[in-house]
Amino acid sequence: MTLLEKLAIDVPIFQAPMAGISTPAMAAAVSNAGALGAIGLGATNADGAGKMIAAVRERTKRSFHVNVFCHRPAKAKTDVEAAWLEHLRPHFERHGAQPPQQLREIYRSFVEDDAMFQLLVAEKPTVVSFHFGLPSNEKLAALRSTGITLLASATNEAEARIAVDAGVDGVIAQGYEAGGHRGVFDPAAPDDCLGTFALTRLLVRELQVPVIAAGGIMDGAGIAAALDLGAVAAQLGTAFVGCPESDADAGYRAALKSDAAHHTVMTRAISGRPARCLANEFTQLGSSISHDRIPDYPIAYDAGKSLHAAARSKQQFGFGAQWAGQGAPLARAMPAGELVKTLAVELKEAQNH
Repeated sequence: MTLLEKLAIDVPIFQAPMAGISTPAMAAAVSNAGALGAIGLGATNADGAGKMIAAVRERTKRSFHVNVFCHRPAKAKTDVEAAWLEHLRPHFERHGAQPPQQLREIYRSFVEDDAMFQLLVAEKPTVVSFHFGLPSNEKLAALRSTGITLLASATNEAEARIAVDAGVDGVIAQGYEAGGHRGVFDPAAPDDCLGTFALTRLLVRELQVPVIAAGGIMDGAGIAAALDLGAVAAQLGTAFVGCPESDADAGYRAALKSDAAHHTVMTRAISGRPARCLANEFTQLGSSISHDRIPDYPIAYDAGKSLHAAARSKQQFGFGAQWAGQGAPLARAMPAGELVKTLAVELKEAQNH
């Protein structure tokens, strides 16, 4: 049985589980259209995750995908955090606000969130995927024993082999083009910056598990190209940001339709980990900052979200986490289910040429 048959989906399209952007309404619409809808749980706790899963199930009976973050828990560095807040102070003051007095670790890593783990074991979503690394072998075994399909993001062959050796059912090959957080296991290690298609082909050749291509894929022609390289499916994120079901704010949507879409940047300044974002004031601010001056993820994100809130209160959106991949200029704003159907038609046309 193929992975797509196991998941009972009709088209080889995965909607990326974008934490803070994908919604239960989006996930259900994508799944109902025959693809694999997804929600990201990295920015919520077990209670919030339970409500999101229930909301998806109210809207669809089909397979769906949930994602958790497995980053190394942050290490507080009081001096670095204080200096970072001082560095950001003029930008807060420009928007009539003061920076927080101190920063918090706003998201718990799944590696230490037992409540989230117990929730997933009980709820048994069709697919659970891991970003930034993997949980313990014990957690993996427990999730697998429930029949959940397990996937992991990888940005190179070494990470992919670690995931396969741990027993995942498939690997999401995240190319450097991809929007949002880079799934590197160790953000301090050198990054080979492998592109989606090079990475996909490498992993298809070297691994014995299905590979899902992710990064910069926006239309049916891109999906067809990924399948031609041996991927079983393509995962699209930026393509869904402009959908009405997305939680993207007005500034994010406007930026995606603007010239900024042609200028994405990999930045650590917003969250503390490398992530691809539409060029904006925050990415410009971070362009000359050395990595050691930025607090650990997600502590830095506490400052980033506070600054964005201060600016947004003045109807300024230049400090938002406007995550987007290099294919952003190809984005289309249409309902998520309609987008899936459009992509499926384009895929068929590309395969028939």
